[in-house]
Formats: sequence, C-alpha cells, structure tokens
Amino acid sequence: MAADAEGGLVGWYEDRIGEPETRDEAVGYWVFAVGLVAGAVGILLAVSAGPASTLRELAVVFGAAGIVLLVAGPIVRLPLQRRATLLTYLGVALAAVAILWFIVAFPDNWSVDTGNPSIIGLYGLGIALIAIAGVFIPLLTGGTTSKEATAAAKAETAEASRALVEARAALADATADEADLAAELRSLHDSQAQFETYQDAADEWRWRLHHRNGNVIADGGEGYTQLHNAQKGLQSVRRNALGAPVVQTEREADLPDEGESFDPLPEEPSQATFEVFEDDAGEYRWRLVHDNGNVLADSGEGYVTKHNAERALEGVTATVGPADYLWFDPAGFETYRDTGGQWRWRLVHRNGNVLADGGEGYASHGNARRAVRNLRDRIDELEFDVYEDSAGDHRWRLVAENDEIVADSGEGYSSRDAVEDAVDRVERLVPEADTLEVGMAAFEIYEDESETYRWRLRHRNGNVLADSGEGYADRSNVRDAIESVKRNAPGADVEG
Repeated sequence: MAADAEGGLVGWYEDRIGEPETRDEAVGYWVFAVGLVAGAVGILLAVSAGPASTLRELAVVFGAAGIVLLVAGPIVRLPLQRRATLLTYLGVALAAVAILWFIVAFPDNWSVDTGNPSIIGLYGLGIALIAIAGVFIPLLTGGTTSKEATAAAKAETAEASRALVEARAALADATADEADLAAELRSLHDSQAQFETYQDAADEWRWRLHHRNGNVIADGGEGYTQLHNAQKGLQSVRRNALGAPVVQTEREADLPDEGESFDPLPEEPSQATFEVFEDDAGEYRWRLVHDNGNVLADSGEGYVTKHNAERALEGVTATVGPADYLWFDPAGFETYRDTGGQWRWRLVHRNGNVLADGGEGYASHGNARRAVRNLRDRIDELEFDVYEDSAGDHRWRLVAENDEIVADSGEGYSSRDAVEDAVDRVERLVPEADTLEVGMAAFEIYEDESETYRWRLRHRNGNVLADSGEGYADRSNVRDAIESVKRNAPGADVEG
C-alpha cells in the first residue's frame, strides 16, 4: 500500500529520505527520532540536576519519554499485523499516562530512594505491552502476515504499479493524439491556394482554384448563368474533395458520362500482414509482409520492448493512409512541428540529405513559412559565413543585416572545400525549391548513395516511422510501392 500523499512529517520523510511503503514506516521513523532527542535531553538535564529540583523532574520526564519512543519507533515501522501496531500505541499511551502522573506526583509523592511503585508499575506495563507487540505477537502468530497474504499484497502492489504506468502512458498518448488532431485540423485550413469566382468573356460565372505560385489547380469546367450557382458548385467541391478516392481510368472515352451516378468503391481487404519479431540483437521490430511474401515496409530501427514496437506500428497505421508524397526535384523545403511543439523548416535534397535548416523554432506554422519565403526571396542579399567550429568541423551560417542567423548548415564538413561546395549548392537550389507542407506524416522519395530510389514515412516531428527497406530502379516503382503500403497497411492484421 502506497504511503498517503500528505504534508507534515510524512511529507518531510518522502522529501528527505524516500517514499515509504506504508504510512507507519514514516511515522515510526519520526517517533524514533523524537525519542532519541528526548533521551539525549533527559541525560543532559540529569547531569546537572539536584535530587528534588525542577531540572530533575524534567530529566525524568524527557528520559522516560525518550525510552518509550526509542522502543516504539522501530516497532511501528515494522510491517506487523495491525493488532500488534495498535498494542504498541496502547503501550505508549499507558507510559504517557505514567509520565503525566509523575509530573503531578513529583516531588511530594515521589521518593528519592524508591520512587512511586504505582507510577513505575504503570510505566512498566506500557513498556511491557510494547515489547509484547514487537516480539511475542510476531513469534506466537507466525510473523507479520502469512506468506499468502504477503504474496497477495506484493502482487496487488505490482498490479497497481503496472496500472499506474499504463494510465500514464495512455494519458501521454491521449495528449499526443490530441495535439496531432489539433495540428491536422489546422493544416486543413492552412491552404496554399484560394478559390476565385469570376465572369468570363461570355458573361458566364466560373470558379477556379488558384495556387499562390500562379498555377490554376482546378476549375469548374463549365460556366453558370448566375454567381449563386457557381458558388454552389465551388462549395460542392470543397465539401466532397477531401477524402475522395482516386480512380484511374486508362482512356478518356472510358470515363462515365456526366450526371451518371455511381456507387462508392468498396473497401478492399488488406493483402498483407504486420509481423512483430525479435531480431538477433534482442530488439523488437516490425515489417509489413504481402501475401506473396514480399516485404512492403519495415520499422527501420529496433525497439527495446515489444510494447514499444507495437505502439510504433499503431502510429504507422494511423498516418500511412492520408500521408502525401514529398517529391524533391532536386530539393524542397519541409516545414514541420518538432517534439517541443515549435515549427521548423529544413531544406532536403532528393538524396535524403538535409542541406540547411532554420536553426530555431517558431511559435506558429505561418512564421516558419514566412521564414522560408524570406530566405527564398533574399538569398542573394544575405551573406554566408563559413567558419570552423570547436570540434574542427567546417560549417556555414547565413547572416542577415541585423546579425540574425537566418539559416545554418546543421552539420559539420570535414574540409573548407566541402562546406563551400555546400554553400554553392544551397545558393543554387533555394530560389527554385518548393515548400512542402508536412501534415501528420508524409512519404519522402529520395535517391540513396547507390543511386537507387527509396521511400520513408516521416512524422512531422522529424522521426522516421517506416522505410522501404530496399531500393528501386526508378521512381515509378517507388510510387507503386508506396501505393501498395497505403492500400494494405491500415487494415492489416498484426502477428507476433
């Protein structure tokens, strides 16, 4: 049973000594400590006290109280049966009554030679009860509690501890899920485009979806006689586009006629299974295996416990379906939210290397995006500072007129030539790099050192949730592999 979470002496015990297993453990310690101090005071007073003086009275009071508390304290701390603890408290109470009686009787009814037999007898009875509680009851009744009761108590404590750990983990997961949901909802509103309604040359009303880079992403395809009808068509697109499946049709002639109704596509069952296993190093991993035996995805890293691997797997199944592709051609800016809740940006090459980052976090997504736009627009005006750090590595940083560091290399280079090549690469790639918005997670397609294409699923906090495990000869194969994972992972069973 955990100790009561209360202030006072028990709270001091927790702060200065440690968390007691029972409340009696803390109380017994303080009873013993007070008894030790009282006994020491009684001895000091007795040294200088006269036979019938007030000091002698105080010496007897402190000494008698000290003896009782010194004996009772350790017994109270022991995990005795409850009746033994109560008998100890009764013995202390009788001894306390005897001490009070002594205060009243001294010195007139107290003999210097023989004392007062009644007071001494009552005090002795109190000490005897404490001795019976601490020694004879455990011996006569088989110790503190039975082995079965002790085992049950330990099992109950262990179960309570496990429940507490699981409750804390669930609370942390719920908090993280709430933050993810809030960020996902924000991302749905942080569009990089706008709907526009206008009148064409034939005086018909139309709408189009216009990206901020100038491209027209979509349009209504037909004109409307009234603005209200164009707005209704626009609202229908906004309402139905999110979550709509993609149906691939080979030829335009095979498309269904406009106005022809259709049934929603049935949800296809998964043709793959998640396997959780222990590798040769004793770490737990997962992989997504197709029914044909091909490994579609794996965890990329090992986990200390099977529970951690399964939790990571749950994160993948929750994010893999809606995750977008990030194409780096040849580089692009990622804006993402780190584990501390701040928004950051980084410039990523298609080979997967991070070429630059902002070096600092921003309170809002908009501030991180503005920082990217400022860098892209002003790259020619800013000054690159190449320097050697304390570890002997060469780095660069981009400094504004107010001496503010706008960007840095994020990593060190072995030589000055290497870091200057990196600067040239950043100067060349920044102006044309698109800003790629990372929702909850996104697939990154990149070229590895062996010039094969791979994918990895990266959470917006920067963690890699899953990877392809193998390389592909061209990008189209990687795209097909991602689609297979997106199609099979959400509904796949878990084995292991």
